[in-house]
Amino acid sequence: MARILAIDYGTKRTGIAITDELQIIASGLTTVNTKEIFSFLKTYTSKEQVELFLVGEPKQMDNTASESEVFIAKFLSKLEKQFPNIPVKRVDERFTSKMAFQTMIDSGLKKNQRKNKALVDEISATLILQSYLYSK
Repeated sequence: MARILAIDYGTKRTGIAITDELQIIASGLTTVNTKEIFSFLKTYTSKEQVELFLVGEPKQMDNTASESEVFIAKFLSKLEKQFPNIPVKRVDERFTSKMAFQTMIDSGLKKNQRKNKALVDEISATLILQSYLYSK
C-alpha cells in the first residue's frame, strides 16, 4: 500500500503529516515554507509512494467556506496539475489548530515551545489525517 499525505495549507507555512504504508498510523512529518511546498512534494513523492493527498478544508461554524479558501483553491488547482495521478480529498479542519495547541499543553510542552507555530501546523495536519483514518 502507498501512504496518505495530509496538508494543512497556510499562506506562510504548510503542515504535513503522513501515514505508514499500511495506512494505520498518522504521524506529523514536517512544516514547510508555503513557497517551497511543491518542491517538497516533488521530492517526497519521488522517494515515497503516495496514494492520496488530503487537504484541510477550513469552514465557518455555519458551514460556509472560510476566507482562506480562496488561497487553498489556487493551491488545489496547481496540486492537481502537478500530480495528476494522485487524487485529492478535502477534510473539514475546523478546530484543528485549537486541538493542536491543547495537544501541546497535554504533552507537557513549556510555554516557549507552544509558541512554535510550525509545530502547531504539523500537529494540525496530523489531526486532519487522523480524522480521515477514523472515518474510513
